[in-house]
Amino acid sequence: MISVRSALRSPARLKTELLAGLVVALALIPEAIAFSVIAGVDPRVGLFASVTMAITIAFVGGRPAMISASTAAVALVIAPVSRQYGVDHLIATVVLGGLFQILLSVLGVAKLMRFVPRSVMVGFVNSLAILVFVAQIPHLVDVPWMVYPLVAAGILVLVFLPRISEAVPAPLVAIVLLTVVTVTFSLNVPDVADQGELPESLPSLLLPDVPPTFETFEILAPYALAMALVGLMESLMTAKLVDDITDTPSNKTREGWGQGIANIVTGFFGGMGGCAVVGQTMMNVKVSGARTRLSTLAAGVFLLVLVVALGDVVGLVPMAALVAVMIMVSIATVDWHSVHPRTLRLMPFSETLVMLVTVVATVSTGNLAIGVTLGVLTAMVLFARRVAHMTSVEKIVAADTDGDGSVDRCTYRVTGELFWASSNDLVHRFDYLGDPAEVVIDLTDADVWDASTVATLDAIQHKYAAKGKTVTIVGLDGAGLERLRRLSGRLGESH
Repeated sequence: MISVRSALRSPARLKTELLAGLVVALALIPEAIAFSVIAGVDPRVGLFASVTMAITIAFVGGRPAMISASTAAVALVIAPVSRQYGVDHLIATVVLGGLFQILLSVLGVAKLMRFVPRSVMVGFVNSLAILVFVAQIPHLVDVPWMVYPLVAAGILVLVFLPRISEAVPAPLVAIVLLTVVTVTFSLNVPDVADQGELPESLPSLLLPDVPPTFETFEILAPYALAMALVGLMESLMTAKLVDDITDTPSNKTREGWGQGIANIVTGFFGGMGGCAVVGQTMMNVKVSGARTRLSTLAAGVFLLVLVVALGDVVGLVPMAALVAVMIMVSIATVDWHSVHPRTLRLMPFSETLVMLVTVVATVSTGNLAIGVTLGVLTAMVLFARRVAHMTSVEKIVAADTDGDGSVDRCTYRVTGELFWASSNDLVHRFDYLGDPAEVVIDLTDADVWDASTVATLDAIQHKYAAKGKTVTIVGLDGAGLERLRRLSGRLGESH
């Protein structure tokens, strides 16, 4: 992992980090304005949120080079607060959401990332690419015809310039070049200034004017908790994605409470809150090659300078340039190997289904958190179904043990992991009427994982007892035996 100190000592690396931050800052402006509209607030609220989120997370975050700013996911969650109660309540919600994120991180919510399977990650990446591309479509519909050659020219620069030289990031060259062409020839095309009014002063510290009562907490808490969960999920998923791209680890717990601190700071500066921005993070890491916190800090500082001091200049940047950059970001983000026909033929159907559920849910709702949640739930159900079918029951009939010429004992050997999914039909695998008076259930090659299995074993014993037969369970040890002893006969009436 490249450290900030080593980046400061290397002019080449420092240039890469700073220019990457500048490109990201330019790309953040129209999105921050758009997210402000979604949240129902002034564009300055979204822009200042992006500034304070980026600068704060550069110091307290756990994933270097990841960009945090105002996002659509958070804007959608907190928009009802702004509409119903006003901006002060929205800001209070952001602060409370930050506190929830710190609490959840301290409780270890980041450790849940280990339960996100690879197929969900692939679906997350591919749906992100689709969302980034779809977000550009409004800028390509009902626009002057000159927008299309400008976008095409920008894409050509982004594709071919890196093959000639990487001295300056291709996205920055494309933005500057198309801006110069647009201004020089006075082309009538949409620009950044058309997206909303840029602020003319620095953000100031403020306290939300809300009554400090429990009633206020009851109103804001559901929105704040939803914001905290959505922000953490999107940020931790993005951090994992950057880990894979850079082959370096990150501190997910620190990233979690860092997001909380950043949202608290953002709230007290009048911002609408946010989380990791996946598109701009990919632009920073994958396209521009940034690797340290300097790029994140530079993005926040440059964004502040651009919108406050150079607002008139930034307003001249044609949207076509930013659209071209984001289209290339979406193309670079897609995991093309995962959708190759050969990969789809080789991949188990369950893995492909999980990826498709994640993609469809994310794209249809426009919310990465919902898509990931449904993807994980689908993976859990399919895994439980697969494991449930790996349980077997074999009946072994014993010889006559008392010399009266009849079989008076039989053994059932159960193999596999017994839990709620695999043990549900276990009760139907025994011959209650035809079995002899003594029945042995051998669990040497099995294990008992939950109360559902204990309840099933109790039900089996009750069914045999109703026929005047006895059941002996053998072969269990360790935690499975302890669980059976502790719960057996205490789970209510068994049938």
